[in-house]
Amino acid sequence: MLSIHGSRSRGGFCDGRSRRDFLKIGGLAMGGLSLPDVLRAEAAQQAKGSHKAVIMVFLPGGPSHQDIFDLKPDAPREIRGEFKPIGTNVDGIQICEQLPRLAQMMDRCTLIRSMADCDTSHDAFQCLTGRNGKRQPPGGWPALGSIVSRLQGAVHPAMPPFVGLSPKMGHMEWARNGEPGYLGVAHAPFQPNRGGGTDDMSLNGITLERLRDRACLLKEFDQMRRDLDASGLMEGIDAFNEQALGVLTSPKLLQALDLTREDPRIVERYGKGENKNRDDGGPRLTDHFLAARRLVEAGARVVTLGFSRWDYHNDNFKQLREDLPLLDSALSALLTDLHERGMEKDVAVVVWGEFGRTPVINEKGGRDHWPRVSCAMLAGGAMRHGQVIGATDKLAGEAVERPVAFGEVFATLYHHLGIDVNKVTLPDHSGRPQYLIDGGHQPMAELIG
Repeated sequence: MLSIHGSRSRGGFCDGRSRRDFLKIGGLAMGGLSLPDVLRAEAAQQAKGSHKAVIMVFLPGGPSHQDIFDLKPDAPREIRGEFKPIGTNVDGIQICEQLPRLAQMMDRCTLIRSMADCDTSHDAFQCLTGRNGKRQPPGGWPALGSIVSRLQGAVHPAMPPFVGLSPKMGHMEWARNGEPGYLGVAHAPFQPNRGGGTDDMSLNGITLERLRDRACLLKEFDQMRRDLDASGLMEGIDAFNEQALGVLTSPKLLQALDLTREDPRIVERYGKGENKNRDDGGPRLTDHFLAARRLVEAGARVVTLGFSRWDYHNDNFKQLREDLPLLDSALSALLTDLHERGMEKDVAVVVWGEFGRTPVINEKGGRDHWPRVSCAMLAGGAMRHGQVIGATDKLAGEAVERPVAFGEVFATLYHHLGIDVNKVTLPDHSGRPQYLIDGGHQPMAELIG
């Protein structure tokens, strides 16, 4: 949250406002007081080159792979469920009948039907880091976006390199945006939906013209930050304080998040979701798919978002009939948008959840947790698409062909971003160099070879 307000008084700022009443800064979902550290890290990296990006769509709760991308129409009814497969624009590839728009652009997508090293917990951690939560180094494993922030910095000084759009889901934290781990809060995601929303970024009650009166404001701003930060982290970095204020008051980030600036026809293409938490799970925010495209276009390198909640232990097919058409419209609109804007080769999209669901439908009409196999979809990134990687058995319960690890997908995403996982290491809190992924996984030859 960033709130700037107050009343006029003597002995304060140039316009008569007192320091105590004037500024309240807390949590700006980026580490708050650490923003100058972010800028310092970016300046040290001096990021250059082409702007490659990743949009990660997390489906929290564990989507049922056999009802979406890996249907088994010849299995017994208690396994195959209620949906029928439909053909796509790629011969031999079928997906759920609830996804007709995606079916017509499967030549620009790759399905992975054999994600085979899923963790057992309800958590976005593995999808955001490529690792399970065991045997973490001091500080913890960082998310992909945090690593990219650390290695490549910002494309534009007023645009955070890592943005997380997933809101809090009531008491649920499955759809997290990612943690910076041992890289520190300077590389945490900017999370506009975790506080009071973007309204907290609008500097209510103060005009940009007044803020631009730097001659007196910056001295007061610097002292104010020292008062707020008892540890003294802000001392001696006045230039980065000034740049931090520039980021917070720049219209670039707000404009990227302001969907009213978008062509209404494009907005309509993404569909109308639900901007509220539901009793059975998280919000269905189709507009976040559009916001992700706008953020990447404005300079973000990694954007994460969570869509709905897929933990269907009961009424699996009823809930899928509500969720899948919304996912179909939003995801197909995103891929179409990237294609039409010439961004398709520069932006890689990955869609997945933390695990799959049981082959057998339970007595409540739902499917339970099944970490033995799950699915994923990749698009964009100048990869080879129009294919299926891996296969499961006739019950969709085990990977029987080309098991794929999360680390392989991450290695592929890093390759797309121009980062060599065989060479790059980052020091953890103990100073020990850490590779970006576990197990020596390599980029997937099917996609980039």
